[in-house]
Amino acid sequence: MANSDLSTLPDGYDSWLFEVKARIRNAQTRAALAVNAELVLLYWQIGREILERQNQRGWGGKVVEKLSSDLKREFPEMKGFSSRNLKYMRAFASAWPEIEFVQEVLAQITWYHNIALIEKISDAESREWYAHAAIQHGWSRTILVHQIETKLHLRQGKAVTNFERTLPSPQSELAQQILKDPYNFDFLSLGDDAHERDLEKALLENIRRFLLEMGEGFAFVGNQYRLEVGGDEFFIDLLLYHLRLRCFVVIDLKMRDFQPEFAGKMNFYLSAVDDLLRHENDASTIGLILCKTKNKFVAEYALRDINKPLGVAAQQWLENFPEPLQNALPTIEQLEAELEKTMEQNL
Repeated sequence: MANSDLSTLPDGYDSWLFEVKARIRNAQTRAALAVNAELVLLYWQIGREILERQNQRGWGGKVVEKLSSDLKREFPEMKGFSSRNLKYMRAFASAWPEIEFVQEVLAQITWYHNIALIEKISDAESREWYAHAAIQHGWSRTILVHQIETKLHLRQGKAVTNFERTLPSPQSELAQQILKDPYNFDFLSLGDDAHERDLEKALLENIRRFLLEMGEGFAFVGNQYRLEVGGDEFFIDLLLYHLRLRCFVVIDLKMRDFQPEFAGKMNFYLSAVDDLLRHENDASTIGLILCKTKNKFVAEYALRDINKPLGVAAQQWLENFPEPLQNALPTIEQLEAELEKTMEQNL
């Protein structure tokens, strides 16, 4: 029998192969999600039964250690039956008494995500907010912990803006939600004598963390972005693009309190970007003035008669952080590695 000639492939093979690979990946993802959902539900059921027996039958705390020993002996190939993880299951069931919410929401995130929600958040309302946000944005556990520790739920949508008047609905609501106040740049260390260029340089050197703090959907376009208007040159501190809003975002960095004249300068930048860079399918360009501090009432007055969409927010960082101590702190990567190592040992 003659060998098939593989040097020339039939028409349409490449596109068919691409589709087959996509279906396989989708099936793998669905299978992994199904396994995770079953595991989370199983852990909730075990935790609920531990709670019931301890609360209603008076079983003591030693039953957890005994159960851990028996389960590990019966299922040696399975991880997750340490006494510590069984206590997490009990806390999980206590935090979420309604099985419907566990099935519909919490089963969509990993057990490690759920442990973070239990450990880091005490009130149910905030815990639920972060659970929904983790699903909506596809946060890893590390990002979820970061957002909790920087109190994102208290900062999200808090910037002073004129979006309600200058943007159509529902774009105005979405634009409001993507801005925060204050922005937490705690990965920076700047002194009292730092200038805007120092802040800009530091943000660029930490671009991944900067975009993480900005939020989902932001893409970096450039810094000191040159615009030519009437033969004169102007430079934008930072130019971003938001993929969901489909618009440019101009960021003006300030190292002092907000001043009303900042709004006039930003209004000029927004008009120039709309005319020179904006594509016909792009939405109106949005401006964000990041100041060291702001007076909310002054900012509101300054934006009242501005017809371009503009927001004002404060920024915070590690100011005057001692150099020896700064160098002694672990990096994000080191913390992540240590965290994963600890989790593997304890679960």
